[in-house]
Amino acid sequence: MNSVPPPDHSTKRTGNRLRAAAVRDRDVELTVARVSDVLEEQIVLGALHPRERLVEDDLCERFTLKRHVVRQVLAELEQRGLIERRKNFGALVKSYDPHEVLDLYAVREILETNAAACITLPIAPERLAELADIQRRHDEAVAAGDLRSVFRANMAFHRALFALTDNAALTEAIREYERRTHAIRQASLLFPHYVEKARVEHHQMLDALASCDRAALVELCRTHLLPARDAYIAAYVRRFGNTDTGSER
Repeated sequence: MNSVPPPDHSTKRTGNRLRAAAVRDRDVELTVARVSDVLEEQIVLGALHPRERLVEDDLCERFTLKRHVVRQVLAELEQRGLIERRKNFGALVKSYDPHEVLDLYAVREILETNAAACITLPIAPERLAELADIQRRHDEAVAAGDLRSVFRANMAFHRALFALTDNAALTEAIREYERRTHAIRQASLLFPHYVEKARVEHHQMLDALASCDRAALVELCRTHLLPARDAYIAAYVRRFGNTDTGSER
C-alpha cells in the first residue's frame, strides 16, 4: 500500500504569507492613490500654494501614515508633476515661471486642437449623450459652488471629449500634460467668472459636436486653455515682479 505523504505545512504557510503580502501591497497602493488625490485637489484648489513645502512628519501625522507610505505619496505627486523635490530642502508644490507655463500650454494646444480635428463627425448619439451627462454633473457642481466636484467633473468632461478620437496614445498624452498643469489651474479655478466661462464653453463644445462644426470645436479647444494660463502668469507677475514672457512665444 502506498503511503500518503504528510501535508506540506511550510508550503501552506508560504502561500498564506504571500497572499497577506499581496493584500498589504494592494492596501498601500490604494492608500497612496487616495492621499495623492486629496493633495492633488488641495494644490488645484489653492489650499497648498506653489513653493509650499510638504513635510514628511506633517503628512505622517495628518493622514496617519508610516513614513515609507508618505514617501510613496510624494513620489506619486512628483510623477504627476505636482511637486518637485530639492536636495537638502525636501518636497515643494511645483512652481512654474511664465516661460515654462507658455511652453506647457503650447504643447497642450497642439495636442488638444489636433485631437478635436481628429474626432470623426458625426459622433454616435449615445456618446454625445454620455458627454452631455458628464456636463450636467459639472453644471450642478458649479451651481452648488462645490469646487472639488467642479474640478473632477471638468476632468471627466475633457477626458470623455478627447476619448472621441479613439486614439489611446493621443488621449494619454493629453492626460499627461493636463496633469502637469494642475498646479497652474488654481489661479483660475478659484474665481467664479472663470469657472462659469469654462462651463459655458463646455456647452458650446457640445453644440459644435452636435452640429458637426469642426472649426468651431477646434477653436473652442484652443481658447478654452487660455484663461488658466494667463491667470497664472498674471498672479506670478504680481507676486514676483514683471517678467518678460516673450511676445512670440
